[in-house]
Amino acid sequence: MIERPVLRDRVKDLLLQRIASGALPPGSRIVETRVAQELGTSQAPVREALRDLEQLGLVVHEPYRGCSVRAPSAAELLEAFPVRAALEALAARLAAPRVGEEVLRRLDALVEAMAEAARTGDALGQSHANAEFHATIVEAAGNATLTRQWSLLEPFARTYLTVTRAHVDLAALAARHAPIVAALRARDGTAAAAAMETHLAEASRLLAEAPDQEHAA
Repeated sequence: MIERPVLRDRVKDLLLQRIASGALPPGSRIVETRVAQELGTSQAPVREALRDLEQLGLVVHEPYRGCSVRAPSAAELLEAFPVRAALEALAARLAAPRVGEEVLRRLDALVEAMAEAARTGDALGQSHANAEFHATIVEAAGNATLTRQWSLLEPFARTYLTVTRAHVDLAALAARHAPIVAALRARDGTAAAAAMETHLAEASRLLAEAPDQEHAA
């Protein structure tokens, strides 16, 4: 029999993944009974998982309405950026000496997907490719502790592109990922970390300068 704390973590991870992927966009209701039925479990671990997500600021609970996905504010996104930059710079540094050709090809393909999305004005599509690009580098670092800490920020990681869709040059943003891949291909951890920090500092600046808009996933 699977223990309840383990079930709670599984439910939380599933909901986190859906929030991060956009399957549960801001404002979406999360119905305990429906999730429990889908996963074949009782409502207790679902309720506990939702409390955990509420503490992370990703879910809001309203009396008589239940839980819904919460859109982070611009201030929260800006506060998360330096933490995310530190984690992802470390991930790039760790990934550089161990990254394989398959991962490098995947990163190249994601940069091209971002460029193609820029050509068609698809800010949401570029956001998805961008999130996968960063997740791929974190995974390539091979550090479970880093991955766990980074995953707490992942739902915030894809927001700035759509927040600034009327403000940002999507083609330039896609191109800014290329130096990260080049440093990884050269197996230069110091350069990879620096390129990642530069990229995320620029993303933070774009968000800070963005017009006030509703945040989309």
